[in-house]
Amino acid sequence: MNDTHDRTIPLASAPNLRDLGGIPTENGTVKRGLLYRSATLSSLTDIDQHWFATADVRTVYDLRTADEAAASPDNLPAGTMGRNLDVLAGSPTSVAAGLAELAADPGAFASTLANGRGEELFEETYRDLVRMPSAVSAYRSFFLSLIDGDRQGAALFHCTTGKDRTGWAAASVLSLLGADIDDVYDDYLQTNTDLLPALEPLLQQAEAHGVERDVLLPVLGVRESYLAAAFAEVDERFGGMRTYAAEGLGLTDEEIHALSVLLT
Repeated sequence: MNDTHDRTIPLASAPNLRDLGGIPTENGTVKRGLLYRSATLSSLTDIDQHWFATADVRTVYDLRTADEAAASPDNLPAGTMGRNLDVLAGSPTSVAAGLAELAADPGAFASTLANGRGEELFEETYRDLVRMPSAVSAYRSFFLSLIDGDRQGAALFHCTTGKDRTGWAAASVLSLLGADIDDVYDDYLQTNTDLLPALEPLLQQAEAHGVERDVLLPVLGVRESYLAAAFAEVDERFGGMRTYAAEGLGLTDEEIHALSVLLT
């Protein structure tokens, strides 16, 4: 088992940031310092930008919608290139892209989540991450860019909270590298520890408007059933992750091997 806590990087202005390095795979262990995941970088401070330079993060993949990115653009340091890969372009009103609505009108947002509806919406969103054309295009571009021989330095990928679109990207990478499924879920569920404290002000704001936090936690955190829904969609459509990569994302065996050579 991997030590998820050892991979967490506590930057105040970049919550839910951790290194995928250190996770065992079928060919060894994911190398440290090559690939990171996080929440939005729109509030990145000058001090925390220094970490990016130290870590040599030169490419940032922004998985948010065009509207999300335009409303809160990443504040990247000089020398770090941002690339937008709009996973949910085919469904811009998805609940995974709707946290701005929560801040604007907590009561109205919460009303859409009552009676377990929040969990259902997220499970469908995770299925969309596998089957939606914009998601297929975005994740294909993500993998091809990662293994591009001209790309230099480390890379980081994120969405708004770094848990759903980012969660599937991390799960896909780790699965294709042959990580144990328990380690894949451990990394995914670490978001509940790394992210929720940073969202406490949002929870308190919602409570001030009469919204119970128990209604919002399924939306602001992650659950095993969400990631399981994506894997179920993969199994139903493709029969497994390797075939998803090959037939869904259009990656060749050579490209998948290049990912393993790069990261392990």
